[in-house]
Amino acid sequence: MENEERFAPRAVRLSHQQVRVLAHPLRTRLLGALRVRGPATATKLAELLGTNTGATSYHLRQLAEVGLVTEDPDLGTGRQRFWRAAHDVTNWEPTDFDDDPDARAAIEWIEGEQVRQFAEIAERWFAVRHEWSPAWRDAFGMGDIFMTIPHARLQALQAELWQILDRYRQEADPTEPGAEQVQIFLAALPLPADLRPTTPPTAEEKP
Repeated sequence: MENEERFAPRAVRLSHQQVRVLAHPLRTRLLGALRVRGPATATKLAELLGTNTGATSYHLRQLAEVGLVTEDPDLGTGRQRFWRAAHDVTNWEPTDFDDDPDARAAIEWIEGEQVRQFAEIAERWFAVRHEWSPAWRDAFGMGDIFMTIPHARLQALQAELWQILDRYRQEADPTEPGAEQVQIFLAALPLPADLRPTTPPTAEEKP
């Protein structure tokens, strides 16, 4: 039980207020940097993200007001203020915000930002993959699969995949030789209408 508590992710289900605050390009990057790299000062984050300390300080305070980041008093010395992410994992369902047009627009922006980040990360990988070993080039990659499935089964599938990903994350040992930090994206999207069969398959066509 102690190990489970030690490695249990600190998760947050985004509130309407939190999602409206988080829907900002610098704020999402600040929160991501704190989650990946650990506590940091506004000055260090400004250097990392290519902005100025005034901007990072302001947006960190905005994130702190809704409980997404918090000060780390154990690391602060004098005028230095260290900030850390208040959670490891952010959860939401798109329908959480159906009753609030502003929050719905905010979550749609955040989801779009995830897609933009994925495209940027993929392009960076394509540019440098020749520098990596064959083993890592085979380990990294993308793929897709087509299926016909009702929404309840799709939700169950994604929940099971997240459980697997979370188990691997908890079991990961950063000190293991050859370990690298990786980012895994999970997506399930409807097949575009122009790619769908126009008529159901006949009995002869079914496998």
